[in-house]
Parts: sequence; structure tokens; C-alpha cells
Amino acid sequence: MSIIHRTTLSPTKLELLASWLPAQPWYAGDGTAPDLTKAGGFRLDDPAGEVGMEFMVATDTAGPAPVHYLVPFTYRGAPLPGAGHALIGTLEHGVLGKRWVYDGTHDPVLVTQLFAFLTGTAEAHAQSENDTLDPTVRAHFAEPDHGTVQGPESVAQNPSSTDILIHTPRPLVLRVHRVLTTAADNDDTPLGHISATWTEAPGERARGVFVTVHEASA
Repeated sequence: MSIIHRTTLSPTKLELLASWLPAQPWYAGDGTAPDLTKAGGFRLDDPAGEVGMEFMVATDTAGPAPVHYLVPFTYRGAPLPGAGHALIGTLEHGVLGKRWVYDGTHDPVLVTQLFAFLTGTAEAHAQSENDTLDPTVRAHFAEPDHGTVQGPESVAQNPSSTDILIHTPRPLVLRVHRVLTTAADNDDTPLGHISATWTEAPGERARGVFVTVHEASA
């Protein structure tokens, strides 16, 4: 399992996110600077031990009502070739030094492990604890014998989600729900999904769909 270091980050992940978030097509704010707090999430492990992966739920309270965003981060010790457009920023880690932080929907390591979790060959880990699985993160996939992922072949941004096209060997879309709600996915019948929880209000946990799997359009 990956090691979570109790150390300083400069800037913090939320500070990086506050600068990056308003430029995204699924940002629901009105142009004012977001006011972000961490509300939940989970981690996946890189079998090679090189790339950190975190699915963070960040709540923006700058507007009239809170908005819960899902941001998959990857943390790397060197730039990911060809992924400059997906760079959220860099930070200084008190133990590991300079880290390049990416929107993980563009990172092949995260996409591979996300599909592995869907098919039952990887596990979700607690966001802030070492050596701890998170059983509250649940995955269901209707076609478990589907091989390994090849991709992402393309990444498309939508008003409230990000679509990752993969081949497994047939084409599928992993839809990352960027703006989280407690309502079920209604755009079409998914082949699978990942659900998890976040803090909706002090002392109150909500559960919603983080990722859905769909047939790729012809």
C-alpha cells in the first residue's frame, strides 16, 4: 500500500484546486473564487509504487448552496510526458520534494487502476490512513471478464462529468461524475458504477455515484 506522509504541502492541494477549478467546463460557480474544504474521497494504489492516486471530494461553499466536486488527482515525481494540458500544478512535499499534480482522468496509471477496481482486481484505500482499506467505496460491473484497459484513448469534458474512452478490448466509456449528487445516474443505463460517501453537512454523510461505465458511441 502507498504511504501517507504526515508532512507539509506548499501550496496545499486545496489551494492548487482553487486556482484550477474555475477554468473547468463543469465548474458550477458564478466566477467568484471557490471556498473549498475536503469532504471525502479514497485512494487507489499504483502496483509499481511510483504514482500517488487520490479521488478527492471538495465542497465549494462560495455560492448560495454548497457544490460537491469530484477530482481524481495523480501525484508524480516527474512530469508525465504529453500531459501538460492536464497539469493542475506543482507542490513541494515535505518528504518527497517537488510533485507534479495532474487531473487523473488523463493519467494512464489512474485509468488502469480505476478499471481494475471496477473489475475486482484492485481495492479502494482510505484517503488519510495507512494500510487501511475503505469498504464504503463500492464497485459493480456487469461484465467482470473484460481483460485489461488500454487507454485513455480520449478524454471529453461535459457540463457535469468527464468521459474517458478506453478499450478493454471493446470500447467503453468511464464517466467520472464531477458534480456529485445523491440522485442516481439517469442519462442512460450504465454497465457498472462506483459509489462512495462524502460529508454533506456536519455529522451527515451522503452517498452518490462517482463513476459510471457506458457503451462507447459508434
